[in-house]
Amino acid sequence: MSTVADDRFALVTVIHNSAPELARLLDSIDRHLHPRPRVIVVDDGSSDDGAELAVTRGCEVLRQERARGFGAACNAGVAAVSEPVTVLINPDCELRDDGLRRLAHAAIERHALVAPRLLHQDGHIQDSAHPLPGGAAVLTGAFLPHRVLPARVRSWIEPYRTTRERRVGWAIAACIAAPTELLRALGPFDPQGFLFYEDLELCLRAAARGYPTWLLSQIEVVHTGGTSVERALGAEVPLLKALRRREVVRRNLGRRRLVIDDLSELATYGLRLAARTLLRRDATRDRRHLHAHLAAIRAARGRGAGATTSRAAAGDAAGS
Repeated sequence: MSTVADDRFALVTVIHNSAPELARLLDSIDRHLHPRPRVIVVDDGSSDDGAELAVTRGCEVLRQERARGFGAACNAGVAAVSEPVTVLINPDCELRDDGLRRLAHAAIERHALVAPRLLHQDGHIQDSAHPLPGGAAVLTGAFLPHRVLPARVRSWIEPYRTTRERRVGWAIAACIAAPTELLRALGPFDPQGFLFYEDLELCLRAAARGYPTWLLSQIEVVHTGGTSVERALGAEVPLLKALRRREVVRRNLGRRRLVIDDLSELATYGLRLAARTLLRRDATRDRRHLHAHLAAIRAARGRGAGATTSRAAAGDAAGS
């Protein structure tokens, strides 16, 4: 069995006005990873003191003069890695133990993308690993109430709930590890994708080349999620996500899968909205996501197959 020496993996994290989150991540790294691996912090045009904080905490900092987006910033970080394994990790993550070291070992052993289970701060499991978009699992999950389904079916629809190692269609790149040479061969990210679903595209491209994505549920990382992005983009987030998801699915899986994925997304948010409304519960989030996906579909029809996730496209879609 191949192994990875303790100092033979590097962490890459991208910050954009993320100083508070970065401080907590670095604190958790110092608590749990001994010896500490190399930490590369890519500052994507921040206006706070995150880069200075990273320097004082012993990180290697790559500064980008302007915000180029998550994908381009990650690519710059991966390009600077000399270790055989790279762990991409968001600044809004916190380690619970030395699980990242085990994740790095698994990446080399499997020669694949590997992701941990992500947890909310209260310990509940995040839906961070998914089946392929536009497939039977996603479509089934959109129309059937998950809680009443047999455990085996629910695990097929919601792979993030598994208690064992398993292959998944894709995993959120808030924390994901891979052999560095594999990441470079995959891109790793499309630099034109400013934000959102870079992880979906990465996993789809890897699968197309024969490299699966594995969820290692016994390794757990806390992920706050969306903090600096929400601060920067606010109400634009649902629409930008919908535009980008459709772009990634169409480009990597084709129009048939895109149509099925559209149906799944609309059914998911539409049925949730109806149920919450009937129960007199707050349905604001579901309403926003439903309207955003409808707006993204309208924007794509108006622009043809070349619809993008630029802020200009988002503004056009919102006004259509």
